[in-house]
Amino acid sequence: MIQKHTLLAALAVSIVCACSPAAEAPEAPATPEIALARTAADADLQWGPCPPVFPAGCEIAVLHGNPAQPNADIFLRVPGGYAIPAHSHSSAERMILVSGNLDVDYQGASPTSLAAGSYAYGPAGTPHSATCRGPDGCTLFIAFEGPVDANLFEGSVE
Repeated sequence: MIQKHTLLAALAVSIVCACSPAAEAPEAPATPEIALARTAADADLQWGPCPPVFPAGCEIAVLHGNPAQPNADIFLRVPGGYAIPAHSHSSAERMILVSGNLDVDYQGASPTSLAAGSYAYGPAGTPHSATCRGPDGCTLFIAFEGPVDANLFEGSVE
């Protein structure tokens, strides 16, 4: 009987602690974020060159965050026939192909072809390459967990 009362008392304390105001609300960010929605054709996007490890023709637009800090989202676009050279990132990346057809090859995985609407995940440090198929070009949405970087990989990703 004493064990039952001890258990009920412990449960009551945990419920009170979980319901306290300090446990309810996370700390507010220093700069409040605003909701946004963008399309790859948005005229307000500011497109600039990709990191210098990529050949000319590759462009990125920052959608959210600061690429020098964790959790930045970008669009990356390349013309049709463009080959993204083998490279890696210090961050994991989550990608959705917005437009085009893209052949992607991650080291240690089977090569795959992505169509618009396809999702791909690349672990941090994993070398990969890609080629945009067709004449219309490719646009990727990429969410990085860490700062955005690209390190050229010397060798084959196979």
